[in-house]
Amino acid sequence: MQIKVLDKRLFDWGLPQFQTAGAAAIDLFACVDEVVRIEAQQPAILIKSGVAISFGDPSVAGLILPRSGLGHKKGLVLGNTVGLIDSDYAGEILISVWNRSPLGSSPIEIIPGERIAQLVFVPIVRPQFDVVEEFSLQTERGAGGFGSTGS
Repeated sequence: MQIKVLDKRLFDWGLPQFQTAGAAAIDLFACVDEVVRIEAQQPAILIKSGVAISFGDPSVAGLILPRSGLGHKKGLVLGNTVGLIDSDYAGEILISVWNRSPLGSSPIEIIPGERIAQLVFVPIVRPQFDVVEEFSLQTERGAGGFGSTGS
């Protein structure tokens, strides 16, 4: 996998990396030129990460997730809940952020170089589909859903 640094400030702030030996994701930085104020309940905005990634493998994708502390403590979440980076996308990774706090709450301020999201790499299965009239495998549950296994 290759990473292209599009914002040279990352060399000072630190390149995206796993923060601990057990970390599942790398942190993404806010590559903004000045403090960005995100008002509560306003439309999501895109923040540049300053990097592009070449996966080099169609069996891997990236998922952008919110950082748990920012979401829980400040209300900063992703505008699209989870961002998907396909293996063939080679442009800058953008982070859709939204202030989920109630109207009237203080704006959330994002400062240049702040770690605002995380990127986890996941395996992707791309099956070939056979069109059938009936499934060859029958399960106990069948087509039951939405509470069919209990409340």
